Amino acid sequence: MTAFLTMRDAVARLGGRTVLDGANLLVERGELVAVVGPNGAGKSSLIRAFAGLLPLAGGVARLRGDDVAGLSPHARADRAAYLPQERRIAWNLPAVEVAALGAPFLSAAEALERARGALAEVEAAHLADRGVAEMSGGERARVVLARALATGADALLVDEPIAGLDPEAQLMVLERLRARADAGQAVLVSLHDLPLAARFADRAAVLDRGRVVADGAPLEALTREVLEQVFGLTGRWVEGPDGPLLSAGRRHSPPVGSVTEPTGA
Repeated sequence: MTAFLTMRDAVARLGGRTVLDGANLLVERGELVAVVGPNGAGKSSLIRAFAGLLPLAGGVARLRGDDVAGLSPHARADRAAYLPQERRIAWNLPAVEVAALGAPFLSAAEALERARGALAEVEAAHLADRGVAEMSGGERARVVLARALATGADALLVDEPIAGLDPEAQLMVLERLRARADAGQAVLVSLHDLPLAARFADRAAVLDRGRVVADGAPLEALTREVLEQVFGLTGRWVEGPDGPLLSAGRRHSPPVGSVTEPTGA
């Protein structure tokens, strides 16, 4: 059976720099796959390539078996919802209207109904009639997540959805994405928090310099060797009451007290 999201030997460049260099990844419906890696590894580029927003110079990215480059915007939106890192919204619209933008192919009444359901799903029903410019960053993050959930697409492509959120909100977001995967959607999410990736994801795909260098169950992909070589960490996993925890330090951390004191001007 063909995976819902398929990337083979993907190559992409931005500003003359190679951001994907032969990347390979498969995501089935019913899976939550976390893309992890250091800053600049290509995580956002990989997700944008699946969304059809980053043209490939080589290889292919497919949605439900079809090359994303050959799909119309309507067909792409029907198959995959994309949530970027950027949460800025230009107009001070009510939250329910922003969330309804995720369902542009429904009637206005149907879109608003779906939007209210998505806001309730992210515990933001009370924000429905408030303008997004009047919200905190965390509240706005819930609204844009609701917009992605309102699409009803078969896949969710989510780029750093928990960045800047407080711990409770981070757990809420990942619980909702986990529930969507359990309900049959294909969920691809980029994360920096390795313990949360290990807790919620079926698989971790480790990206380093544009290549997927490890892919498997989180603790099988995030071995000591991978932690050291890719993330510059020395560490080990320990089992906590709510899932795996990472005990780690920097590989080249200077000893305490070794910082040179600044000299006077």
